[in-house]
Amino acid sequence: MKRIWKTGVMALALATPMAAQAQLTDAERAAVLARLPADDGSDLADATRGKIAEIPGGLIRTSDGKTVWDAGAFDFLNAETAPSTVHPSLWRQARLNRIHGLFEIVPGKVWQVRGYDIAVMTIISGKTGWIVVDPLLTEEAAAAAMQLAESKIGKRPISALLFSHSHADHFGGVGGIISADEVKKRKVPVVAPHGFAEEAVSENVLAGNAMTRRSSYMFGTALAPGVEGRVDNGLGTGLSVGTTGYLSPNMLIGPEGGLKIIDGVRFDFLDAAGTEAPAEFLFYLPDFKVLHTTEVSVKTLHNILTLRGAQVRDALLWSKIIDKALVKWGGSAEVQIASHNWPTWGQARVAGYLENQRDAYRFVHDRTLGRANSGMTLHELADGIAEPSAQQQAYAARGYYGTINHNMKATYQRYYGWWDGVPANFNPLPPVTAGKGYVELAGGADALLAAGKKAQGAGNHRWAAELLNHLVFAEPANAAAKAALADSYEALGFAAESGIWRNYYLAGAATLRGTELPRKGASTQSRSFISAIPTAEFFDALATRFAAERSGNMRARINFILPDTKETLGIMVNGDVEIPRYGATLSDANATVTLNRKDFDAIVLGETDFPKLMQSGAMKIDGDSGLFLRWLMLHPPFDPAFAVVTP
Repeated sequence: MKRIWKTGVMALALATPMAAQAQLTDAERAAVLARLPADDGSDLADATRGKIAEIPGGLIRTSDGKTVWDAGAFDFLNAETAPSTVHPSLWRQARLNRIHGLFEIVPGKVWQVRGYDIAVMTIISGKTGWIVVDPLLTEEAAAAAMQLAESKIGKRPISALLFSHSHADHFGGVGGIISADEVKKRKVPVVAPHGFAEEAVSENVLAGNAMTRRSSYMFGTALAPGVEGRVDNGLGTGLSVGTTGYLSPNMLIGPEGGLKIIDGVRFDFLDAAGTEAPAEFLFYLPDFKVLHTTEVSVKTLHNILTLRGAQVRDALLWSKIIDKALVKWGGSAEVQIASHNWPTWGQARVAGYLENQRDAYRFVHDRTLGRANSGMTLHELADGIAEPSAQQQAYAARGYYGTINHNMKATYQRYYGWWDGVPANFNPLPPVTAGKGYVELAGGADALLAAGKKAQGAGNHRWAAELLNHLVFAEPANAAAKAALADSYEALGFAAESGIWRNYYLAGAATLRGTELPRKGASTQSRSFISAIPTAEFFDALATRFAAERSGNMRARINFILPDTKETLGIMVNGDVEIPRYGATLSDANATVTLNRKDFDAIVLGETDFPKLMQSGAMKIDGDSGLFLRWLMLHPPFDPAFAVVTP
């Protein structure tokens, strides 16, 4: 059977001198290859099985010609041999993830559309129409995926929608395949796990700007695709770029899970809240013997704490949920599918896959606690630990997305917090101050730069990056320091098996070199998404932007009245804090602002602004309008491209 990659140590001539500095040595590459599981070709067979058709060229564009998805940008992955600038195991994963098209899972009953977004859309034949699971991140990608499917399996009405969990790449494209009006008119079931509505739209509201900035590093949108740039994210090739929407569920699966009949098809649900997402489920289709593990079990170790930032997850619960699925369905499921990556066929292989996944998360949890309870700190426990047997035995447990290293640190954080218990680390100096101290200690910038380059020459890029980072934060205009630090980041990125570690390191290098791509790869949120965000959360987020240092110790009371949604909110400005009180009107208000929520949404979408609404009469201010405008000016927007690798 054909393998998805080759393992020769002298694989490919390097493209640039800069890349040559960062390549794995032959000895390092040989050591990497020796640690990897045997490749029997089954993953490639699974990833290509049942393919019916594909979108020509893998290219999806908007009606005005903007690129939503371009599989052709990753044609460099056609080479079987991994270049020296990419970890050979990551190269293998990337080649599997980029296989795109419509695939039949169960003849005439279940299909998947894969490879046109980071997520996977599943289509199930119901009694009266198509049951669609996880309609991708963007409306444009979902529409193209559905069009591909309908061209081969026929056009039927969508009879039900399932959102497996509360992350946008699994529901954001819904508007591309069905409208809210049609759902309401035909009473289409929209099925989601309990807690979905609260979690789906709130995750990025308060912390969104920093999450988005870090996401550009994590997902590699700051990088061009290529052997020296973005290769893969582990879960999939990348994110589609288009319009992200929202549709409220009308059928929630509670913590008890259980059997439900949806358009004539039996679904057996298992609650997985608190694993990969705060609201999530798995389900089994007993009529077809298909187990959908959503994002709880995919073809990589997942994140216990994502690099973009989020609330830390529970590795122990994660392991237990997989074990529940194994006990419940491991003896009967003949196919395992998921919301990312490719399927697994065969009852014994499915059961073995679940066992391996369960063991990987249990290893993360138990080895973290075992080492922590033995006295190891956050920065010690993940370093030098032996690779778990789960990763030695199966590629599906390897760290293409999450890693043993940062998952153990995240688990430590879950139990013990951010501090490692060492007094010197409880209140450390900020990086600029510490950097200047290290420069002085080294005997000047040139000496510290020389020490960093010496570490690079010895191949110790972690130590080099630590030294050179101090220098860059002390002297951010030092071009030689930034160039040297970029070289070490590049070396660490090229050596990373994790796609997101690679992206983050290489994005850091690109920023230091001034080659970071302009910020243009983010999807836009539609009115359906914005209107679903609770009003109270909007004003909580607005309060985080309050520029107290410019307020002159402002004391103010402002009421908001939203007639179309029958909501009220009072804001108390107390010098250096702003307190929104939802559902209240303040009797001592200096100003009362009346506007419809739909007009407020238009402001968020950039379609209008407060002055225009005032001029048009759509917004009315009773009381001190001057104070309201002064208050409004104290909420400047955040910089979406704030510095990450420099002060």
